[in-house]
Amino acid sequence: MLVNADFHIHSCFSMASSKDMLISNMAPKSKLKGLQLLGTGDALHLKWLDIIRESTTCSGDGIYTADDMDFVLTTEVEAKSRIHHLIIIPDLDIAREMSEKLPSKNKNVDGRPKTRLGGAEMLDFAHDYDCLIGPAHAFTPWTGMYKSHDSICDCYDKAPDFVELGLSADTLMADTVSELKDFVFLTNSDAHSPWPHRLGREFNQVELDDISYSSIKKAFKKRDIKANYGLVPNLGKYHMTACTKCYKLVDPMVARENGMKCSCGGTIKKGVDFRISEIADLDEPSHPDFRPKYVHLMPLAEIISSVHGKGVTTKFVQGIWQKLVDVFATEINVLIDAPLNEIKKIDENVALAISSFRDNSIEVIPGGGGQYGQILFKKEEKKPKVVTLDNF
Repeated sequence: MLVNADFHIHSCFSMASSKDMLISNMAPKSKLKGLQLLGTGDALHLKWLDIIRESTTCSGDGIYTADDMDFVLTTEVEAKSRIHHLIIIPDLDIAREMSEKLPSKNKNVDGRPKTRLGGAEMLDFAHDYDCLIGPAHAFTPWTGMYKSHDSICDCYDKAPDFVELGLSADTLMADTVSELKDFVFLTNSDAHSPWPHRLGREFNQVELDDISYSSIKKAFKKRDIKANYGLVPNLGKYHMTACTKCYKLVDPMVARENGMKCSCGGTIKKGVDFRISEIADLDEPSHPDFRPKYVHLMPLAEIISSVHGKGVTTKFVQGIWQKLVDVFATEINVLIDAPLNEIKKIDENVALAISSFRDNSIEVIPGGGGQYGQILFKKEEKKPKVVTLDNF
């Protein structure tokens, strides 16, 4: 069975997360999105585990169900060198024991605990409990594995179970790094709120025997990810090298020569695009036979917002979103499968925008420095100038 799954989200107990990140909100919103399987996030936080137990019914083999939405226990851990690791956990009892054993001073405060364990120690810790583990948003300059290591083996010593690409990278970029050729790639939302433009903004289509922890583990081992769906990577907020204060895009060589300081006084952060170019050993991506297609998309409400110039959460945008979902059942159906002529009956501009995603004809103002990129649906709009030595 093909399952749309988003394994990386956060609960209301994580810093900078919405208080509405509760099972009772996630379940119905995820169904409207078109997901069948959702990670719980924060599964080492004891109060969150209590809520999961109270809010769901155990469907067996590590799956917890609420409002016809299936959940698997997941967590993100910030370990040594501020590297983030994503862990998928077999069941609630194991999650509780792991929480008790993890050396961390803030695990009862923050849904994403911090520990001084290194990557190899984290891998051994997770595997001791039959968990799946891999680097979260592996290339992100603040907390990705590659910001501190030039090789995945330098971090883990042994091979982890997957690599999460993050919002600022895709398969075309990651497959220029030959050491990753044997790894399953995951694309997840890292959602901090239950809005459908956050949940499932990136997701995986996985072939499972059934919805169970055992099947998930088997699918990863067999590399049965059938498709990765995610943002156009230069929409990611850390895609390009840019200032974290004014968000000006800066040539990486210029940034280095100026000590990673912008002319505005802000700090320049190295972009995912440049970081991958540093570690890539292939001029062109080389996809292994098992690597699935990577489909670029954008949350439906953000498409509506872009074409109409209205806020994502306004009644206008949400009204059009609801009309489309009412007709086509889920947001994912609208974005991927719905006939364009039928979408046009509801909103012609949105249909044209969705068409531009499907035929890869969109233009993008790249993101960087912590600011997301923007879609250009009109050819005449100008792109920003990248700062060079002549205009720094």
